[in-house]
Amino acid sequence: MALSLPRYARAGLHHALAAAALFAALSTCAHALDAADVAPLGGDDFDAKSAAIDKLIATHDAASLALLKALAQDNVSATDSGEVLVLEGADGQSAHDAVTGQGVAAGVASSVQPITLNNLLRSKVAGAVSGLQLDSPDVATRRDAIAALLKNPDPAMKPMIDAARAKETDPALKRRLDTLWAMTALHDPNAATRLEAAKLVAARHDLDMYELLRPLVAKSASGAYNEPDVEVRAAAQQGIDALDAIQRRSEIAGTLFAGISLGSVLLLAALGLAITYGLIGVINMAHGEFLMIGAYATYVVQTLVQRYAPGAFDWYPLFAIPASFIAAALVGAVIERLVIRHLYGRPLETLLTTFGISLILIQATRMIFGAQNVQVENPSWMSGGVTVMPSLILPYNRLAILAFSLIVVGIAWTVLAKTRLGLFVRAVTQNRRMAACVGVRTARVDAWAFAFGAGVAGLGGCALSQIGNVGPDLGQSYIIDSFMAVVLGGVGQIAGTVVGGFGLGLVSKAIEPFWGAVLAKIAVLVLIVLFIQKRPQGLFALKGRSAEA
Repeated sequence: MALSLPRYARAGLHHALAAAALFAALSTCAHALDAADVAPLGGDDFDAKSAAIDKLIATHDAASLALLKALAQDNVSATDSGEVLVLEGADGQSAHDAVTGQGVAAGVASSVQPITLNNLLRSKVAGAVSGLQLDSPDVATRRDAIAALLKNPDPAMKPMIDAARAKETDPALKRRLDTLWAMTALHDPNAATRLEAAKLVAARHDLDMYELLRPLVAKSASGAYNEPDVEVRAAAQQGIDALDAIQRRSEIAGTLFAGISLGSVLLLAALGLAITYGLIGVINMAHGEFLMIGAYATYVVQTLVQRYAPGAFDWYPLFAIPASFIAAALVGAVIERLVIRHLYGRPLETLLTTFGISLILIQATRMIFGAQNVQVENPSWMSGGVTVMPSLILPYNRLAILAFSLIVVGIAWTVLAKTRLGLFVRAVTQNRRMAACVGVRTARVDAWAFAFGAGVAGLGGCALSQIGNVGPDLGQSYIIDSFMAVVLGGVGQIAGTVVGGFGLGLVSKAIEPFWGAVLAKIAVLVLIVLFIQKRPQGLFALKGRSAEA
């Protein structure tokens, strides 16, 4: 009775037999190359080129390996007479004969035709170079060869990998060779070998291995399993289940980090608003433009550092932080003194006026910097990210913004809780009339508090410039979310703003995968409205009695 194998198994058997024959030739063939071996490389016959490359692999000497490396780097040419030359030097004007190693005249090297390989042959050459380097005495060379083969495992390399596993003495490289062997042995005709390979691949817990295991549990068009052995299928399914669990954990962790990251941005945008809105009750629709001013101040500092001190570019954020605070605080103080101080107690007029101020600031920015977005570059220490899970990378700039937002919260809390200005601000917030009666100059406190809140928003703009482009409309994207965070947390409460900002970020990112970004914002708004109906004072209510209540 003839043995019937599924198509993938027959293909694997064909590869394995061809590789075994090739490896046997490698072991027995020790003669040096001759011109007839490499001459087909200069022709147009694909099969002849492939056979010539197989011959190079089988010969397995220094000249063959050098020629294979040259082919991989497109540094091989052929003369009209069929000689194969390896080009030398950056300009490729000198060369030597691939068989004899003797140099050729410069005129000959400049009149040859380059040998080109299609993608299939190029992949074969690259795999062969890596496979032949598995028995290199240099550990770094073997490590690089294993890494290259792990990216593109080829079943034809299995005999070489078997030999390398038997000789490898480095424990770390031996483990990687075990994984590489398993990746090339999943379609071996022997069921025991496939089972061992499936277990090794599953034990690696690498999400990239998912596509290697999935065919083992899939069914063909006829309804039969591609993998005939039950134990192999069970091992593959166990590995897939483990990878699915890892993927779910990565997605949950990614959602949590995305929510915390968004919350840190909302916190920076809302913190200054919590101070000004909580103190003087001004619905400041121009608050978002203080973010924009801080971002443009960062851009100006970056430009100046690039022009006058390019060697200190990595440290420009240290100069941009105070610059963004001062720029936004000065603009806030001017607006408060010229406009807002005359509108206290008239919330509707204040709302309309600050909305007009926001339009003026946006247009002024367009006139100064142009209507197009400007690019603020991250310093080198904020580029890249840290890998914490197989499919989760935490960007350094987001981590930096998270840490920065917590530092800003600490500074704001220190100012409000430990300084004389903070004492006056809290007194005016709780009972403005009583504070005025005991000698607190409430108008000056209003001005200082408004400027401080605007400066904190400027710090938020400095942070926002590190995660996106800076444009005149930057602040418009955060003003509504800022008000929601302040109202949810409790007007005038730093702790409430922290909870509100992070809470909004987490809830928004948790809903987005199911409903999308737009519907997520609508859902969050509805939830906040329902919450405020039940608890108008927010999560954290002010303590004490207020004469204005």
